[in-house]
This record gives sequence, C-alpha cells and structure tokens, in this order.
Amino acid sequence: MERQKSGIREYYIDNLRNFTILLLFPVHTFMVWNDFGTRFYIWQGENKVLSTAIVLINPWFMPLLFCLAGISVRYALEKRTTKEFVMERVHKLLVPFICGTIFLVPFQTLYARKYFYHYNGSFLDNWKYFFTHFTDFSGYDGAFTPGHLWFILYLFVISVVSLGVFHFVPYGRMSAYIEKMPVFGIVLLFVPVWLMYYVGNFGGFSIGKCLALYLIGYYVLSNRLAMEKLKRNLIWLGCFCAAGTIGSLIVYYKFSYYGDCWVNFIGWITVIVFIAAGNRFLNWKTGFSEYFNQASYPIYILHQSILVVFAYYVLRICGILWLQVLVICIGSFLFTVLGYCIIRHIPIVKKAVGVR
Repeated sequence: MERQKSGIREYYIDNLRNFTILLLFPVHTFMVWNDFGTRFYIWQGENKVLSTAIVLINPWFMPLLFCLAGISVRYALEKRTTKEFVMERVHKLLVPFICGTIFLVPFQTLYARKYFYHYNGSFLDNWKYFFTHFTDFSGYDGAFTPGHLWFILYLFVISVVSLGVFHFVPYGRMSAYIEKMPVFGIVLLFVPVWLMYYVGNFGGFSIGKCLALYLIGYYVLSNRLAMEKLKRNLIWLGCFCAAGTIGSLIVYYKFSYYGDCWVNFIGWITVIVFIAAGNRFLNWKTGFSEYFNQASYPIYILHQSILVVFAYYVLRICGILWLQVLVICIGSFLFTVLGYCIIRHIPIVKKAVGVR
C-alpha cells in the first residue's frame, strides 16, 4: 500500500494549474468570435478558425483544474482537520465567490447590455437589474449570472460534499484497488466522467462531471503507483491524445461536430497525459512559478470582467481581426496582472479576491 510523506510539495500541480489559468485569456478572447450558437458578453460574429482553437482547449482545461483540485485536497487533508479544511474553503472559495458575484460579474453584464442593447444607464441601475432579473443564467442579456465564478461555486460545493465521501470511503481503503488498476482501466474512467456530465448540468456546466473528476483526482491520480503506470505508458497515451485532438479539430472545422461522448473521451485522455507528463517533467519551481502560485487564483477571479470591458473598447477603435485578438488577449492579461498587483496591497479587498 502506498505511503505519502506529509509536507512534500508537488510542484507539477502548481505548474499545471498556472498554465491552465493562463490559457483562459486566449480561450475567452476567442469566445468573442465563437460559432457555437451562443453569444459571449461581447460577440463580434462567427469565426471558424478561432472557434476551432477553442475546441483544441475546451475539452480538457477545466476538467484538468478539477482533477488537480482533487489531487491537492488529498495532500491538504493530511495536514488539516476537517474543521480547518472547511473554514479554509469558506475563506478561499465562498467569500470570493460572493464578493465577485456582487461587485465583478455585474460589470460583464453591464457591457453586454451596452454592446447588444445600447444601454447607457448607470452602473447602479444595471446592478439593480442584475439582481432582479433571472433568465438562463448566461448573463449575456444583462440578467443574473455567476459568470466565470461558477467554477469557484462548484468547487466549494464539491469540496464540502466530498468530505462525506472521504469519510465513508477512506483513501486507504481504496488505494489497494487503485494500485491494481491497469492503465486501460484508468483510461476507461472517462465513462463515469461522461455519464456524470448529464447530472446537474446547467448550461453545459455539469456539477456531476466536476464531482467525478475531483474524486478521480483524489483517489486515482494522487496514487503514486497509478501515476508510475501512466508515466510508463506516456508515449502511446500522448500519441493517441495528439491523434484524437487532430481528428477533433478536423471534424469540427469541416462539419462543426462536437459530440458529448467523444469530447469527454478525448478530454479525459488529454487530462491524464498532462498530469503524467507534468509529474515527470514539471515537478520543479522557478521564481515565476513561485510568484504565479500566489497570483493565479486572484487572476482567475479578475480576468473575465477585465477582458470583457477591454474587448468592448478595443472593438470600437480597431477593425483588424487579428490585431483585435492580440490586443484583447495580451492587453487584458497585462491589466489583470496590474489589477492583482494593486489589490494585493489593499487588506480588505485582497481577501475578497482570494489573495493569501
């Protein structure tokens, strides 16, 4: 049975998380031109190339975050009591979610109303509208939405609910079974991930799927013997992942096909390839990673509100597509980092956006 020494820092988790957070800037920039049949807060029209680029990333980048969260909590619970863990989740997740929903997300809906409906009222009037109108929770019409903070809300709920699962099914009881699981068995875990996609699905954001990924991260991907098996098979897994991703891009670009089963399958393969490769090649720290470990979570909370506002004004003054894309992506990143650098020095505000 596996034994894990408490206090060991798994740097690859931080590095993969940081990489994924950075990807949010191009992904949400490309959403301004998505052709998925749904608008973004700012939507300039359909572009097949940019939409296909989203298909390259979308199947795995949020699932990767939930798996990494599951792995992390395995180590966190070795050093914290249940009460300490819950209080930490409240301060780190619930408080920023509430504050962000009140003060940040309404800016996104304000600029959506400006862009689509030529709204010219005050922020206060929009703020009142935001909390008194409920439609499909997308927020693209200015009505209430948790916006990109759905991730934080889901993670908080899953973190608390999973404590009951961990109590009745302890990691130690499962580890012997996990260690006997072949690599093909780990690959087949995409089946419960796919099936759970249909549980608690709100606008494509499934709390059931996120729970499945979190639990797999906790029980399976944190297991050292399971990880060693994945690393030994990394070459063929990586080749299969690359071939499947290329196939997905071709099929989507030519036929706009984005089937649930295939997307969940190729997304899961990509997740385990990234985690195994990260464990092998990214288990180190640098000055940048040390800085971004502190910055990535507040940057996640701030990024979309800043990007939406930035996109609104860029599209008004620039008419060249690729210049628009570059300016929105790079400019929103720089302004978000600047916002983080300012907020981290304001005691009350920094707690509201998760700055440690």
